[in-house]
Amino acid sequence: MQQIFFDNWESIVRTIILTVLGYVSMIILLRISGKRTLSKMNAFDFIITIALGSSLATLSLSKDVTLADGVTNFAVFILLQFLLTWLSVRIKKVKTIITSSPTLIFYKGEFLYHTMQEQRVTKEEVYSAGRHQGLANLDSVDMVILETTGDLTIIDNSKAGKINTLENVKGEEQQNRINLDT
Repeated sequence: MQQIFFDNWESIVRTIILTVLGYVSMIILLRISGKRTLSKMNAFDFIITIALGSSLATLSLSKDVTLADGVTNFAVFILLQFLLTWLSVRIKKVKTIITSSPTLIFYKGEFLYHTMQEQRVTKEEVYSAGRHQGLANLDSVDMVILETTGDLTIIDNSKAGKINTLENVKGEEQQNRINLDT
């Protein structure tokens, strides 16, 4: 039967060395790849983060994986993430495939229940977001938007302007294209 609590010191030292070197390698690769790799996550970024963590754990604990294999694995995942985000900035279809759109879930005092149900958001989560922003009630709130990262953005008392941040928000036909002049 294999040892459960301790096998040998060589295994412990190997784990420490590979974990430290793998961690340092990942930090260097992430710094080289730029801020976008560590940005607030959409679903694609989340998958890459999980894959990198799993790869670091495998490098640290598997005796069958060398440092070169692990670093190569990190580099490939980071390169894929860089390539897809680079393409998504330049090709709208790629962006549409790998990211979702923000969704309007509350508009001028009314919860958009159908949209909230589709997006699996509760009233309590909207209330929590309001409290987090320091609001005691939602009376002054024009809109609440579920962002692509899963965050809730609260917009109160919108005023018309030249550049509309609500351009790509989906929901209830964007409340008839959200007339900000009213």
